[in-house]
Amino acid sequence: MQVRIGLLGTMELWVDGQQLTPGAAKRRTVLAALALEANRPVSLPRLASEVWSDPPSSAVANLRSHAAALRQAVGDRLLARPQAYELRLAPGELDVADFQRLAEKGRSNLSAGNPAGAIQALSAALDQWRGPAGDGLSRGTLLENRWASLDDHRLQVVEDLVDAQLATGAHGDVLPRLRQVLAAHPLRERAWGQLIVALYRRNDAPAALTAYRDARSVLRDQLGIEPGEDLQRLHRAVLERSPELSYEASAATVTVGQDVRQRDGQKVPRELPAALGAFVGRTREQAEVKAALSGSISAATIVSGAAGSGKTALTVRVAHAVAADFPDGQVYVDLGYQPSFTGDEVLARVLRAVGVDGTAIPQRTSERAGRVRSLLAERRILLVVDGATHAAQVRALVPAGPGSALIVVTQRHLRSLDDVRRVDLDPLPAEDGLALLHTLGCEERLVSAPVAADELVRLCGGSPLALRIVASRLAARPTATVAGLLAELRDPRRRLDWLADDDLSVRQRIDLSYAAVRADDDLVGRVFALLGGDPEAAMPPEDTATRLGVSAERVWRALEMLLDAHLVRLDASGGYRLPPLVRDYAAELAELSEMPALHPLPTWRAEPAADPMAAAGRRGVPR
Repeated sequence: MQVRIGLLGTMELWVDGQQLTPGAAKRRTVLAALALEANRPVSLPRLASEVWSDPPSSAVANLRSHAAALRQAVGDRLLARPQAYELRLAPGELDVADFQRLAEKGRSNLSAGNPAGAIQALSAALDQWRGPAGDGLSRGTLLENRWASLDDHRLQVVEDLVDAQLATGAHGDVLPRLRQVLAAHPLRERAWGQLIVALYRRNDAPAALTAYRDARSVLRDQLGIEPGEDLQRLHRAVLERSPELSYEASAATVTVGQDVRQRDGQKVPRELPAALGAFVGRTREQAEVKAALSGSISAATIVSGAAGSGKTALTVRVAHAVAADFPDGQVYVDLGYQPSFTGDEVLARVLRAVGVDGTAIPQRTSERAGRVRSLLAERRILLVVDGATHAAQVRALVPAGPGSALIVVTQRHLRSLDDVRRVDLDPLPAEDGLALLHTLGCEERLVSAPVAADELVRLCGGSPLALRIVASRLAARPTATVAGLLAELRDPRRRLDWLADDDLSVRQRIDLSYAAVRADDDLVGRVFALLGGDPEAAMPPEDTATRLGVSAERVWRALEMLLDAHLVRLDASGGYRLPPLVRDYAAELAELSEMPALHPLPTWRAEPAADPMAAAGRRGVPR
């Protein structure tokens, strides 16, 4: 007789190739309890506690009745022992045993440095599963712990498989699996760490940093704790572009970490990420950045713009173009728009990148800054700092003279920095947006529906990120028409959901910008929600300030901060307006807000004034 019992999902019993139904839930639970202890006697009291949460007085008699019925199905495989029963099973007859055996084999292969063998065994282990362990069986009994333990073991095997796949360079392949695990089990720090590594190795450090922020938020909200030491160390490694996170599988693999070379006995870092292949427009802005890098006094520039405006893509493209002018190396520091990252830490990161041993890095900030200035004066190094939120993070990196150069990528203007050139990215013109879609492989369908294509570009609000996501959506649906996709994008309530694909998300990028500016002033969030509720209405500012319980001056400053972060913009009449995609994001926040409904909301206007903020050209006066 051949028997096969499946417990990793809805319980199954197969005898000689035929599937049998053991009976009601209690009888199936008896069989499951015996199968989990296969080839070992299970006492009647223990069996009763695994079948009933509170065994009745008739438990033993009921067990004997269930056993008799089961024996009709499995024959002499079910043996009666003194005050116990024993189910005899051979290897390969219980999916739980097969799963555990294959999982152990996979772990052994992984430990032995055989990730390919590990992938094969671990995948076979996971193939044993059809659903939650013990699905449909009696709950609230001692078996509950066994099911929970098996489900947890399954998650561990998933994570082991991800480790094996990461070891073979399959960084993109693991993302869907990890996101599925974290959606159902958001407290698994190991999976969060793997997601961060996978995103980083796909050359998307901002998404990796966002994943860390999401992990930290979940752990704090649900458990009231900070991430563990391993996650925190991983976070710091991403911020520092640590070479340990890099993967090199072949000469064709893009290395995210540091390609370290020697020049005159000194370390020469090559840390620039790969440039995007499809890039359209921004000719003037590229020229301005290149001109700033060749400055005769201090070669420093600030590239600023809204979330998703292509700041990093432009900067990396220019940095590669001028890399030969900086033979002593290119250092890339990604701050991920994290305000908590200090200028002192940035200095330490740069010193390590150019070859200063960690033990030799000065402890005092002023000494670190002096050491960096000396190194920049002695060598020709290009520094790129991406995702800065405050001038203090990069102030000490501004070169004091010609030779080395600095590019800072930010969503804010960082106006307190002196002796820097500023390049602000406006929304991508419609013709360039359409050209980008054509370049990304959507030409045939766009040409066949020119009116729909123009509206598609318009709804993307001049955001290269949104356009890239649209192109990805079109590529994923080769039979869909542009008009059909346009209908989905027209709904402002679903637009940001639609503008997300894999690890690219417009909402995510706006959220980073909003979180950074709100960290400076909580009133920003309340003003932002008001604008999101109805950005076109008008209302006296004093009334708004009264409703918010603050002074009009504070409201003005909050608007200034939003303007500086490219979360609002000035229209032709001097009024503050939300950009299209930011408007959708603000509307979501307004919908979630518990603030009482206000009638007309303010239209904010900028007027000249004689104070220092107005002299900078950005003073907002509501009326």
